[in-house]
Amino acid sequence: MNSNSVLRRAASLLLLAAPSLCFAVDTHIWEQSDQADFSRGTAQKLSIRSDGRVTLSPSFKELDSTTVPYLWALAEDSKGTLYYGGGAPTGNSTKVFALTPGMKPHEFADLIGLEVHALAVDSHDHVYAAVLPDAKIYKIDDKGKPTLFFDAKCKYIWAMAFDKAGALYVATGDAGIIYKVTPDGKGTKFFETGETHARSMTFDEAGDLIVGTDPSGLIIRVTPKGEGFVLYQANKREVTAVAVEKGVIYAVAAGNKTGGLTVTGPPPVLPGGQLQVSGTGLAHAGAAPPSLPPAVGSLSASVAGGSELYRIQADGFAEKIWSSPTDIAYALSFDAASRPLVGTGNKGIIYRVDSEQLSTELLNTPPTQVTNFLRGKDGVVYAVTGNVGNVYAIGPGLETKGTLESDALDASEFAQWGKVHMTTTLHGGNITLETRSGNLNHPENLWSAWTKVNVTELGGQIQSPSARFLQYRLTLSASPTGESPDLSLIDIAYLPKNIAPRVSIIEMAPANYKQSASNAALERNVLPSGSPATLTLPAVGQKRNGLNPPSLEVGATSTLQYSKGFITARWSASDANGDPLIFKVEIKGKAETQWRLLKDKLQDRFFAFDSAAFPDGSYQIRVTASDAPGNTISAALTDSLVGDAFTIDNTPPEIINAKVASGEIHFTAKDSLSWIDKAEYAVDGGEWNILEPVNKVTDSQSLDFELKGQPGQMISVRVYDEYDNVVVKQFPIS
Repeated sequence: MNSNSVLRRAASLLLLAAPSLCFAVDTHIWEQSDQADFSRGTAQKLSIRSDGRVTLSPSFKELDSTTVPYLWALAEDSKGTLYYGGGAPTGNSTKVFALTPGMKPHEFADLIGLEVHALAVDSHDHVYAAVLPDAKIYKIDDKGKPTLFFDAKCKYIWAMAFDKAGALYVATGDAGIIYKVTPDGKGTKFFETGETHARSMTFDEAGDLIVGTDPSGLIIRVTPKGEGFVLYQANKREVTAVAVEKGVIYAVAAGNKTGGLTVTGPPPVLPGGQLQVSGTGLAHAGAAPPSLPPAVGSLSASVAGGSELYRIQADGFAEKIWSSPTDIAYALSFDAASRPLVGTGNKGIIYRVDSEQLSTELLNTPPTQVTNFLRGKDGVVYAVTGNVGNVYAIGPGLETKGTLESDALDASEFAQWGKVHMTTTLHGGNITLETRSGNLNHPENLWSAWTKVNVTELGGQIQSPSARFLQYRLTLSASPTGESPDLSLIDIAYLPKNIAPRVSIIEMAPANYKQSASNAALERNVLPSGSPATLTLPAVGQKRNGLNPPSLEVGATSTLQYSKGFITARWSASDANGDPLIFKVEIKGKAETQWRLLKDKLQDRFFAFDSAAFPDGSYQIRVTASDAPGNTISAALTDSLVGDAFTIDNTPPEIINAKVASGEIHFTAKDSLSWIDKAEYAVDGGEWNILEPVNKVTDSQSLDFELKGQPGQMISVRVYDEYDNVVVKQFPIS
């Protein structure tokens, strides 16, 4: 990206971040620049680094697809023959497979047991396999015939490793014991970890054992004399794999220590073929096994807490260098540059840890668990998987071509597509980009065809039809020398079509109330008996509950205060583009044809005016919304709505037909526009009292009243209509 494009993009992002400074229906930028953006798409043969750098992935070749659902163990002899084994949650036997260079894979041995979880090859290329659930080790000759080599008298064997003298070390559970077995098959207890499981194990360059445990998450160094020292206690419960590279110890651990670990693997089988179910999963009696991949068709649970990778320097300093809140790490190895590789489930992702700050989603494998690694010759790394049980070769070279189909951009409305800008380094390779568009949220359903975009330093114009949704597809191709291009940013410009705003409803607040009257203004108003000083109304469009005070929402909650003669109109309006709106408010008599302007360029969604400036009668309000603040003059759109008729009534009612005889007062209260609302009386200037009409009900514009007084009294009568207009009259009693 050149300097001009950098400035363009920065300016675009600044404007988008500050809508008050720009048009709302302006060019939008869809930016894809970090790992989360690209990972939401579908990547094939591509790696995505944590800072958003996209490159070709290491070559990933399937070597064998076995007949078992899960493979856990992997070993290689001096001739380059690979041995791998695993198992299934059912059956009475399990298998070890072999793959010799230049030959087809084949079944090497058939063993009694549920699974093979550990394999080892001695200096004479003899193969040793440990089976569960009765934790026996078999020595297999070159014809594939197994012979019992050692019975650990425990439930689990998790790892095996030969020392330089030819002794076999065996990491077990459920007592966490490490056995040392001599070449003649005689085994003794070598070290007791004090843990339930010695879960993982390897030798360092000095000949010390490095052991990972469960459930305390310990990483222990054990000398050839059987002396142990805890190098580090992990934050996680189960140390699933340990490895040593150039004198530095690495370990991955998974699962919360307190109540978070739940068995996810195939249910281990008790003697007699019965399963035991614990409160958190499926387990052997007496010990909860560590986390295994979920078995096909079995109860599937999860290991809570994610995973962490630790590095322990030669001086003993330990630090966490990678973590995932969701992935469960099962396997650990290194690439040709000694960078750690972490195999995980249950999404089948292989991570490469590039530094303390950076990691790469190196491969997203078709199986859902990567269960073990083995470093081969010439930079190749072998991997076995679960669900399904396959064998793969990783590297050492890169894939020659890879693709990424993005997730779909939803422009929310119909949009016109602009240019694409990319930040790339080609290294002699090539990156092409294609787009397609549609109006359905699933790209495969009746979208346009993929169309190539010719992207230069000045960007490339998208040719896909205008629509609501857009998707891009990247294709990375290696250079003739095998180098990968890389991409770190894609900007796609688009312009949503401007859509007219909508005024959906107009309501008139009760008469004589307006918003935000000051205390001084309030004091100048005479409050009729029973009229509240303030009034809260429901949101526009919601009905009031007659039993409770109403509430008003004009944008946020607003309070209306009593102000005689004022009328408040309020409305609801929206804009699909999110444009800021201004409003014009007009009024006319119901029988008139000409609208009169009350207020223009109003930003509030309400307006109060003094009705005393208008003759009594029936009126209507018209509100026009405009999105002009967010658009050019030529592109601005409007929408108008006329509200229901309302009444302006500032004339008091009349008291007519008044008669005083024999101490009784008879009169009629009448109003020309509204109902009589209330009548009161006072004797000799005393307190006001409610006066009921003759028929007891205030139900019309004309009501008759009767009142009895005493000789010499002065009776005052006042009558209100619905609009708080009042008339007062005195009656002396003779």
